[in-house]
Amino acid sequence: MSPSLIVNLLRFLLLIKMLSNRTVSVLKWGRCEAYAAVYPKVPDWVLNFSPLPSLSSPHRNLSAFPAAQSEHLQQKMSENGALPLRGKVLTVDTMNANVKKVDYAVRGPIVQRAVQIEKELKEGVKKPFEEVIKANIGDAHAMGQRPITFFRQVMALCTYPQLLDDNKFPEDAKNRARRILQSCGGNSIGAYTTSQGIDCVRHDVANYIQRRDGGIPSDPDNIYLTTGASDGIVTILKLLTAGEGRTRTGVMISIPQYPLYSASIAELGAVQINYYLNEEKCWSLDISELQRSLHAAREHCNPRVLCIINPGNPTGEPIRSFPYKKNSNDIYKGCEFHSFKKVLFEMGPEYSSKVELASFHSTSKCYMGECGFRGGYMEVINMDPEVKAQLTKLVSVRLCPPAPGQALMDLVVNSPQPGEPSYQTFMKERTAVLSALAEKAKLTEEILNTVPGISCNPVQGAMYSFPRITLPERAINEAKAKGQAPDMFYCMKLLEETGICLVPGSGFGQREGTYHFRMTILPPTDKLKIMLNKLKEFHQKFTQQYS
Repeated sequence: MSPSLIVNLLRFLLLIKMLSNRTVSVLKWGRCEAYAAVYPKVPDWVLNFSPLPSLSSPHRNLSAFPAAQSEHLQQKMSENGALPLRGKVLTVDTMNANVKKVDYAVRGPIVQRAVQIEKELKEGVKKPFEEVIKANIGDAHAMGQRPITFFRQVMALCTYPQLLDDNKFPEDAKNRARRILQSCGGNSIGAYTTSQGIDCVRHDVANYIQRRDGGIPSDPDNIYLTTGASDGIVTILKLLTAGEGRTRTGVMISIPQYPLYSASIAELGAVQINYYLNEEKCWSLDISELQRSLHAAREHCNPRVLCIINPGNPTGEPIRSFPYKKNSNDIYKGCEFHSFKKVLFEMGPEYSSKVELASFHSTSKCYMGECGFRGGYMEVINMDPEVKAQLTKLVSVRLCPPAPGQALMDLVVNSPQPGEPSYQTFMKERTAVLSALAEKAKLTEEILNTVPGISCNPVQGAMYSFPRITLPERAINEAKAKGQAPDMFYCMKLLEETGICLVPGSGFGQREGTYHFRMTILPPTDKLKIMLNKLKEFHQKFTQQYS
């Protein structure tokens, strides 16, 4: 792009900005400029035509307006109350109103303060603790979980194919890498892929789903690889959002919920419909509550979507009274896995040929814990062919998901099998991670339930607990006086006094009059014990202070 064209484009942007503020307009033709000042209070124009400086001039810039005329314009603008020349086009008042409604507690004020405290500790500021323990987010590797060797071997081979000649890598890892690379443009994982995802990976995902569901067919054409599960969820919500007023799309989400859902609903201008999980029954889902929520919502919107998070986030529970969809990797001992798709097909053609279902999975959690690769997939069932074409178009706008994330997703659904060189090591590592998670889940429940004023349901799935806390009335009143939710007040004091970073239950939704916090069970067992005991001491001290 030539310098003159860049200058013209910049001047055009300035023209748009000035016109939007009704202050000064810059019009250009050939080597001349016309400067026009428009005043909101009176129809007054000040015009000036002047030649542009040459391209070689060191003074050629957007302020090349002659000084005398510039002073005259400023004087006239001041006299007539015009807006300032440098007023912003994009302000909080002019931005997308839906974006301002978005809230994401998992990375909200508590976490921002935790980052500040970490900086203060590095600068030598004295605190009653030596480190910040971030138990606010399910980032397994950040909390010390070790990557699975086989996954990292294949990823290394994919990103640096010269290693395929290295005899330190097992042959099954090399075979996986070669197969993935051969499906990439130029045999490079750095190339764009098709928008729906690498073909061989989608076939592997379909085969995995078919094995998981006992032989129920899965069509690779119904598989879309995504940038983590979140990307697929938002994409489906975009397709479903429509209408205005009472016809606006209503989206039913569980309370407590993962803030991705409420944030996406707000951003898209849809209507959030809450249905409450039953805390007294280990966060179970009651069909009667779904029916109550649906009936109430029909008064003010058009309910079209039911979102089910399973195992629960933030509750850490599998759904008991309703079949769940998430991969069995996230379920601990004592719970049998049933996918939504499998149950749907077991209900017979009347349902399996009609119910529209979108299911999501990712590489981010459980024994994989590979959050940063942003790998995921979604399977769509019974989607209208014309709508499916629109879905494909929509994902095409973003070109493709990250190719490394797609490759990693392939390894999750196509892991080492008996007889392959990597199988024993893979199973040993996988089992160790899952056993550690189960142990930490039990440890969290047991220690928290010894604290008067804290009650914690069993953590049987996912990697979170959502304990209920009883707060003294004085603490509740002080929090309200500060304009804070009581559990936000509690969690902020916990952070300042102990360095433990949790997320208040108010960021996830909870029944009126109840208070909770969400914490991950991911820290190493020794650090988790320290954290839980610190939490126990803090709660006892907090209760005494405000009683």
